Amino acid sequence: MTPLGTASVAALRQYVRYADAKGISTAELFSKAGLEPKTLDTDDGRLTGEQLQRFIRLLAEASGNPILGLETGDFVQPGSYSVLGYITMSCATLGEAVTRIAPYEKLVGDMGTTGLRMKGDEVSLVWTCNFTDPVVWPQVVDNVFASWINYARWLADNDEASPIRVALKRSSPGPDCESAYQERWGCPVEFEAPENVVTMPQELLATRLRQPDPLLRKTLEAHALSQLALLDTDTDLTSRVKQGIQKQLASGVTRQDMIAEDLGMTSRTLQRKLSQEGVSYQKLLDDVRQQMAEDYLRNTEMSIPDIALRLGYSETTSFHRKFKAAAGKTPGDYRKGLSPHGD
Repeated sequence: MTPLGTASVAALRQYVRYADAKGISTAELFSKAGLEPKTLDTDDGRLTGEQLQRFIRLLAEASGNPILGLETGDFVQPGSYSVLGYITMSCATLGEAVTRIAPYEKLVGDMGTTGLRMKGDEVSLVWTCNFTDPVVWPQVVDNVFASWINYARWLADNDEASPIRVALKRSSPGPDCESAYQERWGCPVEFEAPENVVTMPQELLATRLRQPDPLLRKTLEAHALSQLALLDTDTDLTSRVKQGIQKQLASGVTRQDMIAEDLGMTSRTLQRKLSQEGVSYQKLLDDVRQQMAEDYLRNTEMSIPDIALRLGYSETTSFHRKFKAAAGKTPGDYRKGLSPHGD
């Protein structure tokens, strides 16, 4: 696995929106970062952490903005967090949304990890950045905290909601820029702190959100777990192949040559690279099919023949055989077993 893992296209889009707003051409940035412009055309695509880190560095150099990360937080949208954004939108309270960050943040990317602390009447979110470029990581931390605060205000429908304080490991961007943090966040900001922490009053977590939908949240979380299973322990290549397979199967198609072409290689080269990593295209296809089959059986009322067709099986009997080999029971028995009454 690459040292910086992967990131969702959703994470990249926020920086692209900033560049567009500032009149900075992204074509050259994409080329130098090793990215294709068509990367932005997909909602479920991923790029390597190195590519995202490189893109942010190039954008920082092109903009000359010492508070790039802080200002890119102004461009946050629910889609900026991939499926996690829609999960939090359907939560009942801000506290419920906050507890969803750590379990699902890998779907947004491997840029860092979140920890939650509670002490007295205060709640703190601690974020550890995985990026290492000294120009990039301070901007990424600023972006994460600025995005969290702006998004929380939107969720709670309260533009005045503010943390108690924010601590940042980064050095000060200079006296002229420090006020921009306090103006946006409405609280004291400490620089050169031991860790990156946003602290808020516990009572703020009780804030009701604008559109709670527990049924939708449950469905979205099941989908998120399915997505996480595809990403877990994968190399960048296997992750991208699985993402490609899943996208194809949504249309009932399974074409190795098309996936290889999307990855900029021939089918033979793809087979060789996967073989070097100890897997095969067929194994990845089987894994994705099984994961999606279980997802459909759990969360939809699609008939089993329709599921088989959606997953690219020419015959339902083939689907039954494959599913039973993997799960130890037929699709019908699997679905019955999900019901509390077995019906």
